[in-house]
Amino acid sequence: MFSTLPVLAAAAGGLTQITDTFGINLPAILAQVVSFSVVAYVLWRFAFKPVLATMDERQQKIEAGLKYTEEMKAKLEATQQESAALIQQAQEKASAIIHETRQSAKEYLDKQTQEAAQKANDLMVKAQQAIELERRKMIAEARAEIASLVVVTTERVLAKKLSDAERASYNESAARELTIA
Repeated sequence: MFSTLPVLAAAAGGLTQITDTFGINLPAILAQVVSFSVVAYVLWRFAFKPVLATMDERQQKIEAGLKYTEEMKAKLEATQQESAALIQQAQEKASAIIHETRQSAKEYLDKQTQEAAQKANDLMVKAQQAIELERRKMIAEARAEIASLVVVTTERVLAKKLSDAERASYNESAARELTIA
């Protein structure tokens, strides 16, 4: 196998030649690389890592907030739909109640109208009966009066006085004849 020492020596010799040609100070560059690594590690450990952790935490909070907002939007929409459904149901119930009330009022009005018509008919029948009764009474009185007048006239025509029995007999016979006629 190869011996690594001659290769390393050749590489080191080539490296010294390059550093001399360009004027590079290798120990200073190595010190700067070590310094940069220490500063980078310190920045990474104490600055970038906490900042990145804070950024991740804020990103999670923002995502949680957005998720919560979406959930609240969904709940609000569901609540609005429920409210709309409840309002629709309330309107339907109110319409049904109004319809029932109107129907009841119409039925009540019809019933009251029928009762009033019936009462009016009853009053008309009673009035007709009273008129008929009064007419019969007047006819009876008129007959009695006429019979009495006939008797008085007959008495005057005959110029004689009739006894009460004869007067009653003539009244009855005149009343019978008026009834038959």
